[in-house]
Amino acid sequence: MNQIIVALIFAGGLFVGMILLLELGRRLGRRRQGRDEEGARAGLGAVEGAVFTLLGLLIAFTFSGAASRFDMRRQLIGQEANAIGTAWLRLDLLPAQAQPELRDLFRRYLDLRLAAYRKMPDVEAALAELSQANALQGEIWHRAVAACQESPNPLQTQLIPALNEMFDLAATRMVVARIHPPPIIFALLGVLALMSSLLAGYAMAGGKARSWIHVIGFALITATTVYVILDLEFPRLGIIRVDVFDRVLVDLRQSMR
Repeated sequence: MNQIIVALIFAGGLFVGMILLLELGRRLGRRRQGRDEEGARAGLGAVEGAVFTLLGLLIAFTFSGAASRFDMRRQLIGQEANAIGTAWLRLDLLPAQAQPELRDLFRRYLDLRLAAYRKMPDVEAALAELSQANALQGEIWHRAVAACQESPNPLQTQLIPALNEMFDLAATRMVVARIHPPPIIFALLGVLALMSSLLAGYAMAGGKARSWIHVIGFALITATTVYVILDLEFPRLGIIRVDVFDRVLVDLRQSMR
């Protein structure tokens, strides 16, 4: 199932669950007040403070981590564009007869990488394109090494490090795209949000009427924040996207004449 659909279901279920537990907590609180009005709130402040503090810290850490990984993915796009551009320029160091075929391989390689990202959120189709691009890496490498060996020239060796960096960054982008917090972190975040709702509802039991603006506001803000965290973790599938930064790769491809 698409990760963003899972994120929407998770956030939506969290919103509904928080509202239900706020109401349940309020009813439990009113029932307790009916039996022991003076002791209904005794000693609960420390527990509530600890749970809400833990919830706030967990949201802060997961949001910060997701934002950091999002920024890293943006930077890697620019770094890969620079690496491909550098390797493309250094093809000029090879013998003239070896350049046309390698330049054609470079164009096909970049086309496949761009096609993979355009096919998101169809993950299987995108992975198929990336697999073909990875296969081209070996062909580019072997032809570049063969060209350097055919006509030894100290300047030609500068192409090899550029190719290494280009391939390394492609692998790094794949690894970074798969780095996410363990699912248990999000499960804990959901449990803490629900428990906080129960405690908040219990604390609101003293009022004669429900404050719907507080009930809906608390649930909506928390659920929306959790969704944004999940959306940042998968920036090619949801609302927050890194597609706009692919423009540097598109501009590079257009310059490969």
